[in-house]
Amino acid sequence: MSKISRDDIKKKGIKRTLRTFKYSWQGLAYAYKNEQSMWVHAIGSAVTIILGIIFHLSLTEWAIVFIALGVILASELINTAIEAAVDLCTLEIHPLAKIAKDCGSAATFVLTIVSVIICLMVFVPHFIG
Repeated sequence: MSKISRDDIKKKGIKRTLRTFKYSWQGLAYAYKNEQSMWVHAIGSAVTIILGIIFHLSLTEWAIVFIALGVILASELINTAIEAAVDLCTLEIHPLAKIAKDCGSAATFVLTIVSVIICLMVFVPHFIG
C-alpha cells in the first residue's frame, strides 16, 4: 500500500481559500469572546493607534507600531491555541500541561514587554518634542 502525502489530500482552489479566511475569522472571534487578555491587548492597540493619529506618525513609525501590535495579538492567539490543545489532551492538572500553558503565556508576556518598549521608543520623542 502506497503512502498518500498530505499534499495529495489537501484541497486547493478559491473555495478552500475562502474557507480558510472564514476559519481564521472564527478563531479571532472565539479569542475575543473568550479570552480577556485579547480585550486588554485590543484596548491597548486602540489607544496606541489613537496616539499615532494624534502625533501624526510617519509611515515608518506606523509600520513599526503595527508590527509590534500584530506580534502581541498573534502571540495571544497562539497562546489560546496552545491552551485549547492542552485541554483537548487532558483536563487533569498535570505538570507538563502546566508547563505548556505557562510557557505559552510567558511568550505572550515577553512579546508584550518588547512591544511596549518598541512603542515607547516611537512615542516618547513625540511627547518630549
